[in-house]
Amino acid sequence: MTAPLVTILDDEAEIRSILTEVLQEAGFRTQSFARAREFEAALNHVTPDVCLVDLSLPDTDGLALVHRLALERGAAVIIISGRAQVQDRVTGLELGADDYITKPFDPAEVIARIRARIRSGRPALPAGNTARFAGWTAHFDRYALEDEAGRETPFSHAEGEVLRIFLESPKRLVSRAQMQEALGGAAGESFDRAMDVRISRLRTKLREDPKNPRLIKTIYGAGYIFLGDVSWS
Repeated sequence: MTAPLVTILDDEAEIRSILTEVLQEAGFRTQSFARAREFEAALNHVTPDVCLVDLSLPDTDGLALVHRLALERGAAVIIISGRAQVQDRVTGLELGADDYITKPFDPAEVIARIRARIRSGRPALPAGNTARFAGWTAHFDRYALEDEAGRETPFSHAEGEVLRIFLESPKRLVSRAQMQEALGGAAGESFDRAMDVRISRLRTKLREDPKNPRLIKTIYGAGYIFLGDVSWS
C-alpha cells in the first residue's frame, strides 16, 4: 500500500525541513512548498491525503486558500500557524479546515493529528461512496450534493465528514462526544463552533428550514438525529 501523502505549505524553510523529516520518519510521503502558487499548481497533478497550511503566506491570503482547498479540492486541511487567538482558530475551522495547530508545535502532536485525519477521512462505508436520501444524492467521491433535478451543490471535506456521520447512523442520536471522537477534533469552544457552522451549512445546502429542519434535528443537550431513510451504492 502506498504511504499517505502530506503536503506542506510554509514560507519558513526551517519549518518545512522539520516537518519533512519527522513525517518521513513516521512513514509518510511528503512534498513541501514555500509559495501558494507552486503548491496550487502541484495539486493539478497530485492528490494529497492531508495538506498542512500556514496562514501567513507571502503571496496569498492563507484563510482564502484554506477555503478553496476545502470547497474545491475536497482536501483534508490542517492549519499550522503562529496565530494563536481563538478567533483565528474559529475562522479557520469555519472556512473548512479540519484541524488547527499553533506554533511552536510538538512534532509528535502533528503526526498524531495527521493520523487522526486520515483515519476519520477513510471510514468504512456501508456500501460505496454514494448515498441517497429524501430526494438527494450525496456523491462523496466528488464532494457534491445532487437534487432530484440533477443540480449539484459542492460541499467541503469537513462538511462531508459530518454528513457522512449522519448518513451512516440514520434515525440514531449522534452526540457531540461521538462526533468529536469520529472527527478527531480537540474538545472546546472552537470545535463546538465549527460543528455548529458545518451543520448550519449542510442544512442550507439541503434547503432546510432553519427554524424547523426536517432532516437534521437538534436534540438540545444531547446531540443530533438524521431523520431520512438512506440507501448506499
